[in-house]
Amino acid sequence: MATWRRLGDTGVLVELPGLDEVLALDAAVRAEIDRGATGLADVVDVLPAARTLTVTAPAGSDLGRLATEILAVAADLDPGAAAGEAHEVEIAVHYDGPDLDEIASLTGLSADEVVAAHTGTPWRVAFGGFAPGFFYLVDGDPRLAVPRRGEPRTAVPPGSVGLAGEFSGIYPRASPGGWQLLGHVDDALWDVDRDPPALLRPGQRVRFAAAPAAPVGSGDLSRGSAAPGESPDPAAEGSAAMPVPSAATSVGGRGVVTEHGSLTVLATGPRALVQDRGRPGLAHLGVGRSGAADRSAHALGQRLLGNELDCAAVEVTLGGLAVRAEADCLVAVTGAPAPARVDDRPVGHAAVLRLVTGQVLRLGAPAYGLRSYLSVRGGVDVPPVLGSRSTDTLAGLGPDPLSDGDVLPIGGARRALPTTEQAPLPGGPPAQVVLRVVPGPRIDWLADREALVATAWEVSGRSDRIGARLVGEALSRHPDHEGEELLSEGVVRGSVQVPPGGEPVLFLADHPVTGGYPVAAVVVDDDVDLAAQLRPGDRLRLAWHPTSRPATSPPAPGSETT
Repeated sequence: MATWRRLGDTGVLVELPGLDEVLALDAAVRAEIDRGATGLADVVDVLPAARTLTVTAPAGSDLGRLATEILAVAADLDPGAAAGEAHEVEIAVHYDGPDLDEIASLTGLSADEVVAAHTGTPWRVAFGGFAPGFFYLVDGDPRLAVPRRGEPRTAVPPGSVGLAGEFSGIYPRASPGGWQLLGHVDDALWDVDRDPPALLRPGQRVRFAAAPAAPVGSGDLSRGSAAPGESPDPAAEGSAAMPVPSAATSVGGRGVVTEHGSLTVLATGPRALVQDRGRPGLAHLGVGRSGAADRSAHALGQRLLGNELDCAAVEVTLGGLAVRAEADCLVAVTGAPAPARVDDRPVGHAAVLRLVTGQVLRLGAPAYGLRSYLSVRGGVDVPPVLGSRSTDTLAGLGPDPLSDGDVLPIGGARRALPTTEQAPLPGGPPAQVVLRVVPGPRIDWLADREALVATAWEVSGRSDRIGARLVGEALSRHPDHEGEELLSEGVVRGSVQVPPGGEPVLFLADHPVTGGYPVAAVVVDDDVDLAAQLRPGDRLRLAWHPTSRPATSPPAPGSETT
């Protein structure tokens, strides 16, 4: 039987008995969308996980109606039929992993018997995880269930094949990781130039085969490396670590001449990224939407300049950006109110500014807020990746972070300039930010639900575009869930996830598509942009949205608004 819970005001979390039902419903919902079903017309993403299917839609959608439509589809499922139709792919593995002997010791098998067990039973692609192209594989030989390493590696090469618990998986790119490694593959699990970019997809069967003798010696980890802080271990997905993009595209190089002019980057400040409205619809591949962290500030810049709303801009963290106009152009600075100067002349915030060839625009550090947006009429015209020019810091997609000397091509304007040339100035910072939240699908995992909104939280310095870590009195788990592990399930921007330590993580633009910790609350979509402007040290409180205060007892799934 399928039940459902709300995931903020943009998602529905459908709970199902098992993976067969999840994959069957995933296929059925996608078929209904392709057929043009009216009740599913607004669906943005459909994401299968271990026991749930997450379906998202724009804020303001009728989630109750959406859930009713999905449950009607679920009522007619035949899970066995979906499993029987699964396509099988064979992947050759070089069984030379550094943990092969350890796996043999843990299982009581010889190394050869471990290889025979891994290749002897076809695996099934269950659901995506921490990075584009990574999928959890299930249904393998149960003798291969082994614990994760006690100490994760700081660098696992791309293509490494690992085991953890009941799962097997293949690391698509270099990252830290705690899985037991038994070999590596030569196949590219993820290639943005391939259609589709992911080699695997949910529901597929995977049969591993032993490859000829590997050219890399047993235990050799030299095939790839990862910088500290790259994408998180699959076992710890949902953490707010900041990776260095590894599948990014470069912006224009020095000396580039473009048809509509360009901006040359003279200084970047702490961080400057190209962002647009993101890449929706790819969560099932492990790719989140990303895009501008403060969507309203980005949109304001486009409206002031008469751009299409999906034009790309530069997201500037804590000021410090300096650009030189290589042709006459119109620009606007929105978001965090950074003091701006054109050459030595102060200029206004949220206003249309004319730069003539050779003039330099410099942004200082904003008095409050975190992210400012430099928009240009015609948009920043760097090459798109998977339909977007946004830099996704978790997935490693899109343009590299900007560097001194980079040239930003300007696109052609397609709309007339609006008559309004300046927006109202933002008010000063509140003494304490209040973010409205609705109960999350796992609110019942908290011992005291009111503690979430009663606590005064502070934004940690270990925060980034992936999520804001909140510091305060740790939240306790309900005794019924003490020590329990939650199977990974879909999350949305604004999800407030509570790890075992009890200090929440508020997911922002580059959040992982799934998380393994309970989501106790979700910030309403109207307040997520405010959350994106919080800087380390800022204080905030969470407050129940007036229409969605949680009940004092656990809700009945599918019966009301949790």
